[in-house]
Amino acid sequence: MLKTETADNWWKSAVVYCLDIEKYFDANDDGVGDIAGLCQRIDYLAELGVTCLWLMPFMPTEGRDDGYDITDYYGVDPRLGDHGDIVELIRTAKDRGMRVIMDLVVNHTSHKHPWFVKARSSKNSPYRDYYVWRDEPPKDTSDEVVFPDAEESLWELDKRTGQYYLHNFYSEQPDLNIANPAVQEEIAKIIGFWLQLGMDGFRVDAVPFFIEERGIPKEWSDIYSDPHEYLREMTAFLKRRRGDAMLLGEVNLEYQDQLDFFGGPDGDELTMMFDFELMQRTYLSLARQDATEMARTLKRRPRLASNNQFANFLRNHDELTLDKLSDTERQEVFDAFGPQEDMQLFDRGLRRRLPPMVDGDPRQLRMMYSLLFALPGTPVLFYGEEIGMGENLDIPGRLAVRSPMQWTSDKNGGFSTVVPSRLVAPVTEGGYGPEHVNAEDQRADPDSLLNFVSLLARRYRECPEVGMGEAEVLEHEAPSVLAHRCTWNPFGGGNASSVLVHNLSPEATSITVTLEDVEEGTFVLDLFSGDRHEVTKGGKLSLEVGAYGHHWLRLLLPGDRRLH
Repeated sequence: MLKTETADNWWKSAVVYCLDIEKYFDANDDGVGDIAGLCQRIDYLAELGVTCLWLMPFMPTEGRDDGYDITDYYGVDPRLGDHGDIVELIRTAKDRGMRVIMDLVVNHTSHKHPWFVKARSSKNSPYRDYYVWRDEPPKDTSDEVVFPDAEESLWELDKRTGQYYLHNFYSEQPDLNIANPAVQEEIAKIIGFWLQLGMDGFRVDAVPFFIEERGIPKEWSDIYSDPHEYLREMTAFLKRRRGDAMLLGEVNLEYQDQLDFFGGPDGDELTMMFDFELMQRTYLSLARQDATEMARTLKRRPRLASNNQFANFLRNHDELTLDKLSDTERQEVFDAFGPQEDMQLFDRGLRRRLPPMVDGDPRQLRMMYSLLFALPGTPVLFYGEEIGMGENLDIPGRLAVRSPMQWTSDKNGGFSTVVPSRLVAPVTEGGYGPEHVNAEDQRADPDSLLNFVSLLARRYRECPEVGMGEAEVLEHEAPSVLAHRCTWNPFGGGNASSVLVHNLSPEATSITVTLEDVEEGTFVLDLFSGDRHEVTKGGKLSLEVGAYGHHWLRLLLPGDRRLH
């Protein structure tokens, strides 16, 4: 492949940044973040090194699920701005070198969406079959609900028509009948509309719930046939409209099942997926101060089609789910990072941000964010991670990590000038409050976490082998250290190979790895310290790794003429 593949498959070497517009910056001082405010902060994101901006839902909503209960797929929440503001945002971001993607939430609508309002008005409504209904009372599904703190069943009785409707999430979010061709046409129009306005792709919410047939009557499932065929058709439609657009899927399944959602060897379904398996094993490894589980997970990661990619993350906007761990393993992570019951959620996850989990230890934070960028794949940041924001446990449930962005040490963290009672969400207080953690102070401090994360973004972009290449876990004698090598050989671009080393322990150690295809005398450059190491006989590379140490080591191979 050509070196320019990094532009064609741009998502394989992107730095993705997720934010909630209403929590980011309030330009008109009404207590709610807005699109105009985000436009004012685009240069901050460009300086950080962001190349792909992921916008959480900004459409009109009833406010039941923080924007994920949508009432108009073509609209813009008037609190945030209008279509003109969205166009200006997209244009400004692209001028600064950022692509823009948005949430595609089409598993369900709000119960106040016009489709559902019409659907529940009568069994004869033409919109009735936009949703999934049943006549008889459902069996007990309390063990299947996504939000056990709020729901007891996947079905809700609609008293007006006497039928039950399906909702995998809140009862105010009725599931769409994806088997209905009319619904599929609506989804295609939604995708086409936002692509036409300049979006570069979509983060697809809850994909398994979106395409599954559970609860759908047989007459519809017979029409639907193969859910993955529909996902292929949806991807094909996306590519017809915008050849370089992508779909980033939320698919919290095991690797073998994820392969199906990628489209197998053809890779013709989802473009990217979050690696929930690796994320959960990362936290287990961190709790144990032993990299063994991470190494095992990386080794069993499936090989993907050339256009597909895993997205790596340490935190996102939901609870930090640990559902793939055993009860014992999950308890290990709880004990290490969220021992208090109020820090846990649904018996399966944590409602905390990373810095408080590690007591603000700057060594651990730097090592963990270095690890995030160094893992094979595409790094995804959640807003505020770059400055070390903490959660606000006074905000209920999963929303504890969605407090306003902390810009300055001023009132409300510089997010808004209104009285605190008018804020869309309360600002975090205490040791992680804006007087201690804010972007303005960290911009002026060359040793801040913000400047370190910016440097990581730069190094990641300078090492396309991390996102584009083949990964190999390297064996050595120190259990606390994860060492892996990423190699990429683009046509006409020379060899590109790096060794990435991370110590998950507070104890310094040393390792020796074997680089079998590397000749004795080859030099290795540390991209952070500037130190040089030399490969010895048999491809041996020996390193000292400090407490929570991390190294990005570029092999200075023949043909690699990159700037050092």
